[in-house]
Amino acid sequence: MGTTDTTNTTDTTDTTGTTGTTDTTDTRFNLFENEIAARWAKRFAGAALVLHDAPLPKSVQELVSLRASQINGCGHCVDMHVKEAAAAGESAERLHLVAVWRETKVFTEAERAALALAEEGTRLADAHEGVSDETWAQVRRHYDDDQLAALVCLVAMINAANRLAVITHQKGGSYKAGMFAEAVAQQ
Repeated sequence: MGTTDTTNTTDTTDTTGTTGTTDTTDTRFNLFENEIAARWAKRFAGAALVLHDAPLPKSVQELVSLRASQINGCGHCVDMHVKEAAAAGESAERLHLVAVWRETKVFTEAERAALALAEEGTRLADAHEGVSDETWAQVRRHYDDDQLAALVCLVAMINAANRLAVITHQKGGSYKAGMFAEAVAQQ
């Protein structure tokens, strides 16, 4: 059954299907050494691939994933999405300002709408209506149906990934840009 891993590193596949070496000093449970969790993670990674290949701009995907991960306190996912965004050419300035995006001038109106949806979709318990009509109207103004479908699914997926990583204490700091794409290519 579940055991606490007290070694320093282990070869793992994370909540997105990414294979690599992870510091597991404080990891509560290695989901990928458990048959049920590993089978589920493979399907989860397949769903992530659908979103990766969707027409939603990659920069928006990374910004949304980063913002939800910040809100949820997921060090592993913040690490992953900062590094993937930087590797794809995102500026350090914009990455540093995602947490305070409302107080900046560096994001487009479309990005701002996506970030608002990410925040409201992540903080469902904070508002009785979930995503506001105003935010929904802004998102609809900037994204077509396929992009919107990908955006809504992405918000749901990153929140699930954050919860898996936070619950099991997956730590940030060991992710290398490109690990997710490499893991998906191996499936």
